[in-house]
Amino acid sequence: RCGSALYRPKPNSIERSLALTLTALILFILSNSFPFLAMKSGGLVKETTLLTGIQELWRQDLQGLSCLVLLTCVLVPLAQMFGLLYILIPLRWGKRPAAYAANVFRLVQEVAPWGMMEVFMIGILVALVKLGHMATIVPGISVFSFGALIFVMAATFSSLDPHLLWDRLDLRQ
Repeated sequence: RCGSALYRPKPNSIERSLALTLTALILFILSNSFPFLAMKSGGLVKETTLLTGIQELWRQDLQGLSCLVLLTCVLVPLAQMFGLLYILIPLRWGKRPAAYAANVFRLVQEVAPWGMMEVFMIGILVALVKLGHMATIVPGISVFSFGALIFVMAATFSSLDPHLLWDRLDLRQ
């Protein structure tokens, strides 16, 4: 009634979101394939990856924390990326979305609050500051790719137009 725009479609939402999702998947693979951090102290060098950090938490009887880190930093982001690819690839080429695409998109939106990679990264940065006086901390390739992954995932969800996706999913189901 007031003449204000309540909604504006995002241009090239499907193409942009698909490109960002593929970029996020590449960064995710890099983040889990290379050393995350290395600690140098007294001639000893100890490297860790994201997954070995989760395993170490489990081994130290911190199963709850280990499962939480695995869920929020590995499984949820991976599920979001695969879910978006499942939906966006057929839509990009004008094909019929795969079966259960609406349910997959609903799941992607429901698990979004559980993806807490940025919280994990802040925890890593705090640990780096605290451990900096005890040993030399060397960030690995994974730290940088994980940091980039956080920004790419945020860009993916900000470029995604849920209204457009729901319209396309409803028309093709």
